[in-house]
Amino acid sequence: MEKIWLASYPAGMPAEIPLHDLHSLGEFLAQSVAAFGTRDAFVSGATGTAITFNELDTLSARFASYLQSLGIKPGTRVALMMPNLLQFPVCLFGVLRAGCVVVNVNPMYTARELAYQLKDSGAEAIVILENFAHVLDAADKPDCLKHIIISSAGDLLPLAMRTLASVVMRAKGLIPAYKLNTTARLRKVLRDTSLPAPAAVDIKASDLAFLQYTGGTTGVSKGAMLSHLNVLANSRQGQVWTMPALDMTQTQISITAIPLYHIFALGMMMNTLALGGTTVLVSDPRNTKAFVKVLSKHRFATLPAVNTLYNDLLNHPDFAKVDFTALRVAFGGGASIQRSVAERWQKLTGSPICEGYGLTECSPTVTANPVDFREFNGSIGLPFPSTDVSLRDENGVEVALGEPGELCVRGPQVMSGYWQKPEETAKVMTPDGFLRTGDIATIDAQGFLRIVDRLKDMILVSGFNVYPNEIEDIIAMHEGVLEAAVTGIPDEHTGEAVKAWVVRKNPALTEQDLLAHCRTELTGYKRPRHIQFVDELPKSPVGKILRRQLRETPATTAH
Repeated sequence: MEKIWLASYPAGMPAEIPLHDLHSLGEFLAQSVAAFGTRDAFVSGATGTAITFNELDTLSARFASYLQSLGIKPGTRVALMMPNLLQFPVCLFGVLRAGCVVVNVNPMYTARELAYQLKDSGAEAIVILENFAHVLDAADKPDCLKHIIISSAGDLLPLAMRTLASVVMRAKGLIPAYKLNTTARLRKVLRDTSLPAPAAVDIKASDLAFLQYTGGTTGVSKGAMLSHLNVLANSRQGQVWTMPALDMTQTQISITAIPLYHIFALGMMMNTLALGGTTVLVSDPRNTKAFVKVLSKHRFATLPAVNTLYNDLLNHPDFAKVDFTALRVAFGGGASIQRSVAERWQKLTGSPICEGYGLTECSPTVTANPVDFREFNGSIGLPFPSTDVSLRDENGVEVALGEPGELCVRGPQVMSGYWQKPEETAKVMTPDGFLRTGDIATIDAQGFLRIVDRLKDMILVSGFNVYPNEIEDIIAMHEGVLEAAVTGIPDEHTGEAVKAWVVRKNPALTEQDLLAHCRTELTGYKRPRHIQFVDELPKSPVGKILRRQLRETPATTAH
């Protein structure tokens, strides 16, 4: 479609970004190190401990060398299963500099979920925080997994802090026992000055950098194949879009409470590194009191977050005491920002929430509101430079201006496909190179897009994708269940919550029975928050469960 949105671009915003000089994420890091070496690259929000760009360079090179010493070849998949700790970006860039592929894993996964992702990706190594090692211990580990590297929360902290952290966590039972046959302790690897410089690896821009897992309507988790170019291009798009709001005479401090294994946080981290900024890592944003304390210690310029986090902060009594004078832009993504939250945020902080839209398959950002906007407008903004969008009907024909259609995207940030799933790739990629997002949108005469519906049945819980088929399969595993269907319902805290509609096989089955079952098989955000027992599920003539009809059914007391 015609790029009508270009007329709404801020003055000086390019329609296209250059791509010819983007090669690899290792080279990207080297350029940032050369320009900003002595600046702090990352800071632990909990302790204030920092690592500079130079230290990030040294430590990631050491980890890359160690992987090579294990015989791990370029192209090999290496899983990372950690929260927002200083060692996360060290390991991430170490994997990339060795020419390997990062497989980000949610540290809250169950043994079943972890085993599937390791097997599907073919990961040969995993770096896992010891707090979650018992999950790997219990998992059905695939034959491909040859190396297990254990990290401790305090690996890059000073001795006193490291010791205290270990004592406290063990006293609280936060490090369950495990019996893994491990390869190494990460701290020992990162302290090994005898490791040589990593061997040079010929990495092309088109080479695979990340297998970033997302779900699907089939319930089967898929690895979006993101190349070095995909991630670098989206980072550059984000940089040129954000620059007009920033005061580049100051070091840009970004507070990152979204987990780095999530594509939203990963993209924001790359943007901050490119600009020589400092990323302050918050490992547990659910502890709102501690989160606010971190915010009070830093004059932060940017804050990426989902609606849930913004809402939690606004409802904390100490948040109003935070210094917002350096705040230039708050980025909203992962899920729709609620107008009431955006208006309260702007009234308190003086800064609007700049809402955008993205998805894992797009590395992730597709659209965003201009950063010089002073009021929340409820749209997802304008397409990024070098990005084409097309709104199409069920036959693939573009709809008229103002009419709803499936949002389709083409640009340098769009993935090459799903890992080893050509049929799934074919379902979402059009012959002319567009990615079908599954979201229904409208576009106005100024080029601003709005999401109006969802083609898929995906549920968004605090910015995380939940796919009904996976949850239904788990519920159906319970011997007391005859049939089950899952839908999303509105939730004031998480945007949406998971609701299960269950037909009992055993009349004695209770809600508590099912919740206990789900706790052993599903990570927290995927678990049903509501269970309604019904006599039967509505179905089409061919037997397909009609989820939309269930969503329109009024809630009743479980029976």
